[in-house]
Amino acid sequence: MSSTGSNNAAEAFRRLHGTDPIGVWSAPGRVNLIGEHTDYNDGFVLPFAIPQRTWVAAAPREDGLLTLATVEGDRTTTAEPVPVGEVEPGGVQGWAAYPAGVAWVLRQQGVTGGADLVISGDVPRGAGLSSSHSLEVASALALLGLSGREESASDVAKWVQVAENDFVGAPTGLLDQTASLCCTDAHVLFLDVRSGEREQVPFDAARHGLEVLVIDTRVSHSLVESGYGKRRKGCEEAARLLGLPSLRDAGGWDGLPEHLRLLVRHVVTENRRVEDTVALLRQDRYEEIGPLLSASHASLRDDYRVSCAELDVAAATAEEAGALGARMIGGGFGGSAIALVPREVRGEVERRVAEAFVENGFTAPRTFVAVPSAGAGRDL
Repeated sequence: MSSTGSNNAAEAFRRLHGTDPIGVWSAPGRVNLIGEHTDYNDGFVLPFAIPQRTWVAAAPREDGLLTLATVEGDRTTTAEPVPVGEVEPGGVQGWAAYPAGVAWVLRQQGVTGGADLVISGDVPRGAGLSSSHSLEVASALALLGLSGREESASDVAKWVQVAENDFVGAPTGLLDQTASLCCTDAHVLFLDVRSGEREQVPFDAARHGLEVLVIDTRVSHSLVESGYGKRRKGCEEAARLLGLPSLRDAGGWDGLPEHLRLLVRHVVTENRRVEDTVALLRQDRYEEIGPLLSASHASLRDDYRVSCAELDVAAATAEEAGALGARMIGGGFGGSAIALVPREVRGEVERRVAEAFVENGFTAPRTFVAVPSAGAGRDL
């Protein structure tokens, strides 16, 4: 965890409120190595936390209000105070809906006190790196911490999912918040969403001369406004027609309408790819996961149909420039791709992708190397 980030959040709190915060809590964004759109189908996912985080400096209030401020450099943005005892879905809009939604769901768990929250962070927004869940998880830990409550990661993840689904209006699964809460340094998290079983699988790409390069296409996506919810409803309809509790149990897709058959094929094959990737990592065969990443992208592009031109160009160009595999990550319709690259060709991959974006008239991408990092917790 970055002491600089937590210290900056604490200093911003002092500047705004004239007192020290009781504490600073933080939560990371995430990269999902493989396993996309499987979480809400009771399937398998394989994320890791990234160094970029959201920090929440917090102190309690006696009047039952939740005050919210975000600090970015020299700019501070405040929201209207939220009465914790009265807030309901639809009552708060914009960025403030994320921490307000967490306060709403925690109220149902007996956490009813007001608080001052000052938020800072460096997780790129709209990049498919789960900035919203990073904010929600850090806010949840701060509010729980102020109330003296210690809860299991599984419970916190479920509460954050309720806030995201029912307050913010994004029908997400359990991947992002569980990753933010449970990932550890130098590991990917092999999560069975149905059972909740978690395994920390060692992931040291650098030891193999490899890097996971994130390519942020700068195409901002919103899971509230995108076709994400439509895909999820399609999966639920397919499971109903197959007579299954979820697509985790699907063994095939015969007899379904074409648009549902494609969704099922992606979920079934993506779960297999996650299991195959974990098996290769356990055997230290890192280079061989590249084709699985590429196959995942093809499935997301052709079957699940959640890619976009920028993501396709990023993935294809990265492979042409020497990446062992590449794929889009996150909900889709924008955001980021990842490429598994030998360290010595990373510069060439970055250069070629940048050139391809210029040639296609796209906004210049941002790139950085993602290193598996620590999950959420209290910093100060």
